[in-house]
Amino acid sequence: VGIESCGGAHYWARELSKLGHEVRMMAPQFVAPYRKGSKNDRNDAEAICEAAGRPNMRFVPVKTEEQQAVLTVHRARSLMVGERTSLVNQIRGFLTEYGIVLPQGRSQVRTQLPHILEDAENALPYLAREVFADQYMRLCEQDRVILGYDRKIEALAKAQEETKRLMQLAGIGPLTATALVATVGDIRQFKNGRQFAAWLGLVPRQWSSGGKARHGRITKRGDVYLRTLLIHGARTVM
Repeated sequence: VGIESCGGAHYWARELSKLGHEVRMMAPQFVAPYRKGSKNDRNDAEAICEAAGRPNMRFVPVKTEEQQAVLTVHRARSLMVGERTSLVNQIRGFLTEYGIVLPQGRSQVRTQLPHILEDAENALPYLAREVFADQYMRLCEQDRVILGYDRKIEALAKAQEETKRLMQLAGIGPLTATALVATVGDIRQFKNGRQFAAWLGLVPRQWSSGGKARHGRITKRGDVYLRTLLIHGARTVM
C-alpha cells in the first residue's frame, strides 16, 4: 500500500500493517514528479502508485506510537517556548512606550518586572499595571510548563540506551538525543553519516553539470526542528 506522508499517515500505516499489508510511505515532494496533469484524487493516486514501485525510491519509516508520543512532548515544548519569547518581547515593547527600557533576555524581564510594578514613582497607569501583572503571571506559568516538559525529556533520555550513547557526543544533550531517536527510529536505514546528513538537509545544494561541481548553501530539506537542535549543539561546541 503506497501512502503519501501527511497528517495521520503514520496512524493509517500502522493500522494497515496490522492487517498484513506492506506499507510504503513517501514524502510528498518525491511523489509530485510522477503526477500527470492537474492535481486531483485520481492523478494523485496514480502518482503514488507509480512512485511506490520505483526501485530507488526513498521511503519514510513508519513511526511507533511511543516515538510519536516523545515527539508530541517536543512539539508542545517548542510551541510553548515560542509563545514565551513572543510574550517577553511584547512586555519589553509595552514598557518602552512608558520610557522603561529593559535589557534583552527573558531573565531580565522576569527579575525586573515585579520591581517595576511595585515602583509607585514610574508613572505607569493603573490599567497598564494590571496588564503587566497579568502578563507576568502568564510568564511564570509558561516557565513552569516548559520546566515540566524539560524534566519529562530528561527522564526519557536517562531511560533509553540509545539516548545515553548519543549524549556522550559533544553538543548532544537530552533534548537533541530524544528528538533524534524518536524522529529517526532505526538509524540502519542510512548507509553512512553523509547520507544521514543529506536526509537532515545539512549538505550543500548541488548545481553540478558536465563534470564541474558547484556547491551552494545547505539544502534544508529535512526536519527543521531536528536540524535546528543539531546546529545549536554544534555552535555550543565551537
